[in-house]
Amino acid sequence: MKSILSILTVILLSIFSASAQELEDSTLWKIEGNGLEQPSYLFGTIHITCDATLEDDVKKALHETTQIVMELDMDDPSMQSKMMQGMYLKDGKTLKDFVSEEQYNSIDSLFINNMGMSVKLLENVKPFFLMSMFYPKMIDCPMQSFELELTKVASEQNEEILGLETIEEQLKVFDDIPLEDQYADLIRMAEGNLTKDKATFSKMLKIYKDEDINALIDIMNDDANSTMSKHQDVLLEQRNKNWISKIGVYAKEQPTFFGVGAGHLPGKNGVIQLLRNAGYTVTAVLN
Repeated sequence: MKSILSILTVILLSIFSASAQELEDSTLWKIEGNGLEQPSYLFGTIHITCDATLEDDVKKALHETTQIVMELDMDDPSMQSKMMQGMYLKDGKTLKDFVSEEQYNSIDSLFINNMGMSVKLLENVKPFFLMSMFYPKMIDCPMQSFELELTKVASEQNEEILGLETIEEQLKVFDDIPLEDQYADLIRMAEGNLTKDKATFSKMLKIYKDEDINALIDIMNDDANSTMSKHQDVLLEQRNKNWISKIGVYAKEQPTFFGVGAGHLPGKNGVIQLLRNAGYTVTAVLN
């Protein structure tokens, strides 16, 4: 349950701006300058994958840093309980208040066919959580996660894990997006029985393997996904902007390894460009 919120983050990508400089093909970036005594590193993750093996350059960066900061503090013992508190619709609302009978039946079939259970047991759960249940179904292999691998490294190196935002802040992101748009995406998933979603994710996995972070934006710039296409400012851009000062504080305290969803890296309002705008030198670590 701890990783449900992080899982979704990899599909919440900003619209690519033609005015932004195209970045090198790399998921690992070195952060220097602007008063930093030692470099820190920025690593773009993918939250669901068949192989979360850390490459040698990533291991080297982890060895050269003394703390790990991810989107959320993954070893916070209170995270699961806080997430559970934010799972449910307010004011007695249920799924049936937002979808037609035909759409409800499609969603119910999706759950029965893929989860072995009826959605009737989850009618008061927010659509974001309902959709997130299907992300492990996007791959035909046991799910692995870079966040879990980074958590293991932190434990092995006896290092602290910290977060760029709290669970409450991340939950609020989805509370700020109209439920109608979120349910539209759930309906699309149900009516297509995940076919389009699986194809898109397969393509995303290949692009991530190639470390072509610019191409990730093109994949996610899909009008079929109402949540993503209409609410880039809430899902990505404002969060990126909020992170920059926090990254600076962590990096100035001690050399830090930052691990965030790869979609947060590129674009005019991506973390790399925003760090550069703030005076840092951010360069690709190329294999």
